[in-house]
Amino acid sequence: MNSASFKRGAAGLVGLMLAAFCMIGRGAAIAETSVEIDAPYHLQPGDVVEISVWKEQDLKREALVRPDGGLSFPLAGDLQVAGLTVAQVRQELEQRLVKFIPDVTVSVAMQQINGNQVFVVGRVNRPGAYKFERPLDVMQALSLAGGATEFAGVDNIRILRRGRDGRQQSLEFAYSEVARGRRLEQNIVLQSGDTVVVP
Repeated sequence: MNSASFKRGAAGLVGLMLAAFCMIGRGAAIAETSVEIDAPYHLQPGDVVEISVWKEQDLKREALVRPDGGLSFPLAGDLQVAGLTVAQVRQELEQRLVKFIPDVTVSVAMQQINGNQVFVVGRVNRPGAYKFERPLDVMQALSLAGGATEFAGVDNIRILRRGRDGRQQSLEFAYSEVARGRRLEQNIVLQSGDTVVVP
């Protein structure tokens, strides 16, 4: 093999290796995204769950998550469940009920998802509150609201988010950039209570 052929072969091998590394990197990014999307649902005020205790007919009922994030259940008393998953609520109930019912088995099932909602306001065709069961990003929320109106300032959209400490932060969103596939990190997954403001 002459020198030119060797160089072409080496360049081709390097190219194949770079392509393989890129594919692995993309695969890792996809896997990371899927983990985030498949994250379990966390209860919010307004949600309704059905709670039942095996072999205890009197301990089966629907329970509403109150505005303060709590719910009540016989023998277990009052529980703070906002922000918990269904599995975590089941574990908490079993820990409380085992004092009264040995080998207790509790089932908790979602009945109504009412608390998980975002608000889209301003110059959109259908402003209002939108409930969601799966992760929802800014572009999807704007689509639910019917898109922006003709004179909307789509590159000055703000997402208002209030933290647990009560403080509110404002996040930028430039529709034109995201629509062209740029600065996609702006297209965040919304949290319950977020407000998308379209000026």
